[in-house]
Amino acid sequence: MHPDDRGYRLMVRNVRDYGIFMLDPTGHITSWNVGAERIKGYQEHEILGKHFSVFYPPEDIAAGKPDNELREAITEGRLEDEGWRLRKDGTRFWANVVITALLDDTGQLRGFGKVTRDMTERRNAEERLRASEERFRLLVQSVQDYGIFMLDTSGHITSWNDGAERIKGYQEHEILGKHFSVFYPPEDIAAGKPDNELREAITEGRLEDEGWRLRKDGTRFWANVVITALLDDTGQLRGFGKVTRDMTERRNTEQTLVERRRLLSHLVEAQELERRRIAWDVHDDSIQAMVAVGMRLQLLAGRLPDEQRAVAEQLEESVRASVTRLRNLVVHLRPTAIDQHGLVPALAGYLHDVVDAWEFEAALSADLTVEPPTATAVTIFRICQEALTNVRKHAAATRVDIRLTSADGGTLVRVRDDGHGFADPVIPDANRHFGLIEMRERAETAGGWWSMTSSPEDGTTVQFWLPNPPADTGGGL
Repeated sequence: MHPDDRGYRLMVRNVRDYGIFMLDPTGHITSWNVGAERIKGYQEHEILGKHFSVFYPPEDIAAGKPDNELREAITEGRLEDEGWRLRKDGTRFWANVVITALLDDTGQLRGFGKVTRDMTERRNAEERLRASEERFRLLVQSVQDYGIFMLDTSGHITSWNDGAERIKGYQEHEILGKHFSVFYPPEDIAAGKPDNELREAITEGRLEDEGWRLRKDGTRFWANVVITALLDDTGQLRGFGKVTRDMTERRNTEQTLVERRRLLSHLVEAQELERRRIAWDVHDDSIQAMVAVGMRLQLLAGRLPDEQRAVAEQLEESVRASVTRLRNLVVHLRPTAIDQHGLVPALAGYLHDVVDAWEFEAALSADLTVEPPTATAVTIFRICQEALTNVRKHAAATRVDIRLTSADGGTLVRVRDDGHGFADPVIPDANRHFGLIEMRERAETAGGWWSMTSSPEDGTTVQFWLPNPPADTGGGL
């Protein structure tokens, strides 16, 4: 035997990852290597001379698979197959098998070479991956709220889910193969928007957009769209993933809210203009007239006898008290400082001019990064006024703290007193209950929220939040 042949035989005999063995022309085993022993469990002396069908499960033997594979190997020169095989202990493994027909120089069949590899681990991994992919496919396919589909590199549709059918109206067989620009209105197609979006997705990795899209029946819907460029491990573009959501209802709601805020702004403006007119009338007419009466009473008191002077002085004192109340009414009707200086100075002035005369101490703190628009500021001022009035009438408090902060695109306000509080936030007192309703309605009409917590031990806290509407919704008074 040539030395190279001996080396080759030693190499084959000692290979561990492959079962390599020989069969005679009838399929009986004539050689056995270490890899075959490791994979199949038979030692050499146990298996030599046995027919190789011993490795096949009963159903394959019944179907004549071993002999069929030998015939195919003779006909084609070789056969490759994957399938279940049996170990010595009866357990199954998934095998990749190559059977090669061995012919001599005259073309005479001398036997077969058989190479077997245990692919069970790989097959299990593939099955797990396949099952995972199938679950993911079923998940994507079944999603109803999102249109999820794939595009090839040129933008033609290659997959379609139930959500896409529901949103866009096309069944799968109607849309596969069509260019995704079919969903865009004519003005967007004329502007080259579909191709521009694909280019941006390639450049940036993804693109997100909102705009009008078309359904199959030609109707429009407002869509949120995300296009993701799909790259393989080498960075090669393989297509695009596209996720579409119908946002028409949300957009209509937002537009309704914007319109509601615009109307609120106009309503507040009208109310405040009327309050301003009344305040001016009271200030320029009623108060001035009352001041003149008071001055005349003062002069009259100086000319009257002592027994009548006391009555005149009492009348003058009543007039002076009435003037004070009218001036407080003017301040209550129209916080002019909002126009001139903003919300915080207006509140501070109100506390100084009005609340300081009440039976409790009031403190104001503010951390506003954005000054609320005038309409919003007036609403905040009015709610704070009502809250402070409730404290004066019902809380028996010694201190009230007012805190203003910018939060979540709006203004958060907290009015907290140290009064006796109450156990049930729904107070049966009709006047107080009306005040609570008014505060809540003002906040909610402005698109915000209002809440109140109270307990006998901790007093009462009123909190509310109002959004700062966009600049185009109005807000000037």
